[in-house]
Amino acid sequence: MHDASAAPIRAEVIQDFARSELFERTFLEGMELVEETAGYLDGAGRQASKLLSRNAALAYASESMRLTTRLMQVASWLLVQRAVREGDMAPEAACEDRYRLSEDRPAEAAAEEELPKELIVLVERAERLYERVRHLDRRMYVEASADDEPHPVLSQIDRLKRAFGG
Repeated sequence: MHDASAAPIRAEVIQDFARSELFERTFLEGMELVEETAGYLDGAGRQASKLLSRNAALAYASESMRLTTRLMQVASWLLVQRAVREGDMAPEAACEDRYRLSEDRPAEAAAEEELPKELIVLVERAERLYERVRHLDRRMYVEASADDEPHPVLSQIDRLKRAFGG
């Protein structure tokens, strides 16, 4: 249940995050990783996959699909936050469930022995980025809207604003 008194504070927190240096760094990291991964999968990765055994090639296909899915989820989330920052989306709209990152755990990673090292590194980086963004998503949206009471972080921000005349 959403607390009506917390909604304006939550909207402000969402806007503040979208304008923050943390968001900017995360956005750039995410988009660079998407580009780097696409370049690898279309170039060196495609060549490397042709040299793999049949089982390793299937594992490669599975891992590359898992990797691109994770990165597209992160990129979508980041683009929603950018839309909030640029005024193209209201913070309240960004709270909708369809913009949340899934709680689903990805399928277990394939055996890494035969997979190209570059792919494994990209998968690990993407998973770390996904976990960071999922943490942000939960803190800003899921946990904040799950309680009848305002989120503790939002309450503290509100208290600070009142204390400093905000």
